[in-house]
Amino acid sequence: MTGNRFVTQALGEYTLAGLANCSAEIVKTARPVNLNLFSIKWPVTALVSIAHRISGVLLFLAMPLLLYLFELSLSSEAGFRRAGAMLASPMPRLVGWLLAVALLYHLIAGCRHLLMDMGFGETWRGGKAGARTVIAISVLGAILAGILLW
Repeated sequence: MTGNRFVTQALGEYTLAGLANCSAEIVKTARPVNLNLFSIKWPVTALVSIAHRISGVLLFLAMPLLLYLFELSLSSEAGFRRAGAMLASPMPRLVGWLLAVALLYHLIAGCRHLLMDMGFGETWRGGKAGARTVIAISVLGAILAGILLW
């Protein structure tokens, strides 16, 4: 083996070999490639983390609508009535409930991340327990929000 060249020999994987002069050869190796994300059994901690990101994006995308309704309701008494009338039908109530649930979930999962930053629940068992707690509190909060909004 020379100084600038190395060769990796594995069982069918694709790895870089021969890095002399910034050139690379592809060597076939046997690493399994799974591109179907729906066939993977995700751990509960990963699902909670992904849902936390999705709820944050949902809240960010809903911000213009929420700011418009807020501005409309503060503009005048007629604007307040108009905003109330817009939210009186079932579909906007459902959207309002979904946003309330997303906000609650994002808040609870964010508190879990803060606790993990402080050193609580960093083990595998602690992470799973924290993720399950986030789900349980969020389900209870979603039921309570549904009762309050309907």
